[in-house]
Amino acid sequence: MKRSHSKRDGDDYEHKDHSKDYEHDYEPHRDRERGRDRDRNHHRERRDRDRDHNRHRDQNRDRERNRNGDRERNRDRNHYYNDRSNSYKRNLDSERSDMEMRSYELRDEKRSRDYDKENRRRSEKNVEETEKKQEVNVPDETTERQNRTVELLTSRTGGAYIPPAKLRMMQAEITDKSGAAYQRIAWEALKKSIHGYINKVNISNIGLITRELLKENIVRGRGLLARSIIQAQAASPTFTAVYAALTAIINSKFPNIGELILKRLVIQFKRGFRRNDKPLCISAGTFIAHLVNQRVAHEILALEILTLLVETPTDDSVEVAIAFLKECGMKLTEVSRKGIEAIFEMLRNILHEGQLDKRVQYMIEVMFQVRKDGFKDHEAVPEDLDLVEEENQFTHIVTLDEATDAQDILNVFKFDAEYVNNEDKYKQLSKEILGSDASGSESEGEDDEEESSDEDSSTAVTEGKEDVIVDNTETNLTALRRTIYLTIHSSLDFEECAHKLMKMQLKPGQEIELCHMFLDCCAEMRTYEKFFGLLAGRFCAINKMYVTPFEQIFQDSYHTIHRLDTNKLRNVSKFFAHLLFTDSISWEVLSCIKLTEEDTTSSNRIFIKILFQELSEYMGLSKLNQRVKDVTLQHAFEGLFPRDDPKNTRFAINFFTSIGLGGLTDDLREHLKTHPKPTIISALQQKPENATESSIDSSLSTSSSPTSSSSSSSSSSSSDESSDEELKKQKKKSKKERRKKQMAKESKKKHKKKEKVRKAKKSK
Repeated sequence: MKRSHSKRDGDDYEHKDHSKDYEHDYEPHRDRERGRDRDRNHHRERRDRDRDHNRHRDQNRDRERNRNGDRERNRDRNHYYNDRSNSYKRNLDSERSDMEMRSYELRDEKRSRDYDKENRRRSEKNVEETEKKQEVNVPDETTERQNRTVELLTSRTGGAYIPPAKLRMMQAEITDKSGAAYQRIAWEALKKSIHGYINKVNISNIGLITRELLKENIVRGRGLLARSIIQAQAASPTFTAVYAALTAIINSKFPNIGELILKRLVIQFKRGFRRNDKPLCISAGTFIAHLVNQRVAHEILALEILTLLVETPTDDSVEVAIAFLKECGMKLTEVSRKGIEAIFEMLRNILHEGQLDKRVQYMIEVMFQVRKDGFKDHEAVPEDLDLVEEENQFTHIVTLDEATDAQDILNVFKFDAEYVNNEDKYKQLSKEILGSDASGSESEGEDDEEESSDEDSSTAVTEGKEDVIVDNTETNLTALRRTIYLTIHSSLDFEECAHKLMKMQLKPGQEIELCHMFLDCCAEMRTYEKFFGLLAGRFCAINKMYVTPFEQIFQDSYHTIHRLDTNKLRNVSKFFAHLLFTDSISWEVLSCIKLTEEDTTSSNRIFIKILFQELSEYMGLSKLNQRVKDVTLQHAFEGLFPRDDPKNTRFAINFFTSIGLGGLTDDLREHLKTHPKPTIISALQQKPENATESSIDSSLSTSSSPTSSSSSSSSSSSSDESSDEELKKQKKKSKKERRKKQMAKESKKKHKKKEKVRKAKKSK
């Protein structure tokens, strides 16, 4: 029996038919659900984690709040207890302060009562003392003040500083002139016045200062006067002649003062000599030299000092001797010629030995030149300072061994029991001296008036003018040099510098200082700068008045070139080479150069070498040769290219050949070839005698004349051959000697090498 299909079966059938399709479609849906579940789980875990974290954070916050609360409660509790304790303390302090205030008030009341009692007691005592003074006639307070001033002024150190006004008041209060206080005040016033007059003295006012000094008691203050003069001369050596003239005037009136000054100077010189103090020796020696010139000191002292300095020569002693000799050399030449010749002979021996420094040797050479010129720049006594006649001067014979006591006690105050009498005596003496001087000056004034009446009116106009101030300190010259130096170094080029310097409006006679500054600034440079040559050339082109100073400076620089070092020498020679090339100065300045072995030094030859090498670079050798051969300049080149002696000619040829300028010596070589040799010259000198003999023989027989001429010619030819043979022999000898020296040097070198090898083997 067939079974019928029900609905259920149909459903099952449908389901069975589509089961595979459904399963196939459901797989991606399942994956999505799994992904969602996974995301939900992750989100849930993250949320739980955040909750736990927040929970822990809230717990920490709660704990911190609790701690802060505990702290605030503890703080409030502490403030409370502190306030209670402070209030308790405040109460105690207020009670204590009240008690102290009461005690202070009681103490002040007690002190005021005691003070009132003491004032009453003092007032009563003062009243009693005044009553006693009136009864007994006790001296008033002025005596006490005088006693205080006496104690102050008679103290060993002089006490504290007293202003001059107060000192005058104190002096006015002292009535006893014979007392120590008044003498002390007078001594201080004498010291100040002497010191002030010595500081004011100069050539123009020396007469007035001498009169004012003679009014003071210089016999009592001779120690102060001597010390002030010596100190002032040491501080300003340029005024030594003025101080020596002042000493000469005082010595003519008071010889003991002049002797004191001279002895102190000699002692000071000896002290400096023992201590090797060169400045002290120079200052004291210069003063002594001027006193010798003024006839205050005898020339024996000067010769003794010079002998002491030159006998055992050192660099410093010879320098001091030269400084001393410059000052008094003219006077010693007049008074003791043999003595000064002996001193110069000792200096010449020192120079020949050559053991001293080069600088000192140059100083000795300069000293000989100064003597040769007659000490014209070192006058013994200037006309303005020759104020004492020779018959009125007193000359002291003081030697180095005799001057031992400087009498330094005279510099210190000493009480004089007969002060008033001595002051009166000196016033009378000073009146006599000043009166005689015044009468002499009046007579001189009358003579001057008589002479002036014969003169023209123009001289009267000039007498009415003011005195011209002479700047002996050279401060203006120093300021001029500084201005020129700053102008040179602040300019960009030579044209700007020349423009600035032309605006300076130099005074007449200052042109040579400007030229000297150009050369000095050029020499100070490390290398030669063309700026200075162009600047000097521009000034020579602007005004011909600058040409003569530069030519004079060229000659002075050549003669003193040995004083410069190599760098300065090179700059100076290049500077003048530029001036010669531009014809800013004349080539005639080269006439001062004599190129011989005797007349030149190494410095001179280096100067000539650099000069001509620079000229050859500027002009070229051909143009330089043409300038040398110029007929108008032959006088200038006679010394550079000598023709007087074959020896000098050969020296000049060798010199120019060695510096690479042998082309300038072509004429010299031709001259040397044609110039007769010394042997021929001697034969020619003997020729006149032979001619006289031949004339005598010819008078006897006329046939002997040709034979004599043939003999003379043969003798001359033989003399030429003999001279040539001698020269050849000398050359051969010199060659042999050179070879021997070379062989000896080579043998020494070989011997040293062998010894080194032996030592090396032994060391191994």
